[in-house]
Amino acid sequence: MAKGRPEFQVYNTMTKQKEIFKPRVDGKVGMYVCGVTSYDLSHIGHARAYVAFDVLYRYLKYLGYEVVYVRNFTDVDDKIIRRANETGEDPKALSARFCEEFLSDMSDLQCLLPAHQPRVTDHMEQIKDMIAQIIDNGCAYAVDGDVYFSVDKFPNYGILSGRKLEDNRAGERVAVDDRKRNPADFALWKASKPGEPRWDSPWGPGRPGWHIECSAMSAHYLTHTFDIHGGGMDLIFPHHENEIAQSCAACPDSKINYWMHNGFVTANDEKMSKSLGNFFTIREVTKLYHPLALRYFLLGTHYRSPVNYSISQIEIASEAVFYIYQTLQDCEEALVTLKEEIGASGKTVRIIPAAQECIAKLQEEFETKLADDLHTPTILNSSLQEALRFMNSSVNMLKKKQQKQQQLSNAQSLIDLQKETKQVLDVLGLLSISSYAEVLQQLKDKALIRAGVTEDEISHQIGERMLARKAKEFAKSDQIRSDLAAKGIALMDVGKETVWRPCVPVQQEQPNVAVATNEKQPAPTENGQSSAAPVST
Repeated sequence: MAKGRPEFQVYNTMTKQKEIFKPRVDGKVGMYVCGVTSYDLSHIGHARAYVAFDVLYRYLKYLGYEVVYVRNFTDVDDKIIRRANETGEDPKALSARFCEEFLSDMSDLQCLLPAHQPRVTDHMEQIKDMIAQIIDNGCAYAVDGDVYFSVDKFPNYGILSGRKLEDNRAGERVAVDDRKRNPADFALWKASKPGEPRWDSPWGPGRPGWHIECSAMSAHYLTHTFDIHGGGMDLIFPHHENEIAQSCAACPDSKINYWMHNGFVTANDEKMSKSLGNFFTIREVTKLYHPLALRYFLLGTHYRSPVNYSISQIEIASEAVFYIYQTLQDCEEALVTLKEEIGASGKTVRIIPAAQECIAKLQEEFETKLADDLHTPTILNSSLQEALRFMNSSVNMLKKKQQKQQQLSNAQSLIDLQKETKQVLDVLGLLSISSYAEVLQQLKDKALIRAGVTEDEISHQIGERMLARKAKEFAKSDQIRSDLAAKGIALMDVGKETVWRPCVPVQQEQPNVAVATNEKQPAPTENGQSSAAPVST
């Protein structure tokens, strides 16, 4: 860890407090994050979880740790079987297809690939071995081909969630199985039913229960003791509670040092639900908005806080991403020849004091806020914005006539600030591998889709506006500009030329006004930031 860098603190769900992060092995981190059940396209609740843990992964790597990141796929499950029966597909083929769709979405959101992405169907032996060990240790029992974990055998059951066994009222959500010794006992192995995928086992043909898979796969890749286990808050109970119970029952030395959970995503201040019509897949959002806009929006709220999805907030995020990339593009263009001149001078060029202050503030806030349990919103809304404004003012300064040494100092200031800004964006996952020009064009293409217009139509409107201005028909000129602004298209007069860029539709700045579009749009809310969709279903 760099000298003077603040110690990294994370909020531990187990202890209900922030703690200084200390890995079990110096310089190395083992991290397991519960993945998706692959039976459908992933939704923005999934995006919330995996963007949050991607930032954690990137930040740990930035701190110099060697990280083994494991994120699983549940590829055999009741929901997968039910969906396969509905579509007439083979369950394994259906699940494999949606695993690939998920990976495509994660790539769009610039989430780095984990070191391992195990699938349940590839780890049946490890799962069966763990179940057998739990039975041998007297903490599980077989009944008619099913195997149940006996919660009475684990006195610490509820240690993570704080729930007591008497709080789990049997029969509220599922029918009580009178074969269980305690209604709270949960399945480790399920006896096969006709037409379902099955695997042979000592207890008869069947398939694993949901909870056992993560215990078995995390132990396989990270051993029974590792540093971080993550997932959405909806997984605290029962999934992670059951993981702890069965892992400790299989291996008494089992221990995970830090449990981390991200907050929910809501829409219209309600839990996302298909029945309410406020349920949106990642693909639905990225059809209309650049994936970086969705990522920026999600990082605009602290990962443990709820985030309410709204059109107004995703529009603001989209405009922020455009501003970032336009600034970076302008810097590149302004520095094309000056970089060569600085190199050719053979002298150390000092940067101006104001630039030093801006860089120092960006570095300090980046280090302190990420070290404080990954507090991304402050970085996005404060020092990063100041850096971008300074970069823009520096570009404008370079366009003016200056003494050569002053020009080189301004250029070097811009180079250093751009470098620091790009590092911050990279750790946040907001620095695209595409060129700045490509990202800007992609953002504009998405804006055209949302506005329901073509580039040719905008060019025609710009021409009409120019004719109106020449004829001194200023009301008509203003109306053309206003009509396009209402659709999220801003016209800007640059010298004798008029150009356009995406903007937040003007009517969205007013309460209870919808955006006009030819495309399906997620329903708007007005208090927007952040989500309650289960991240693992």
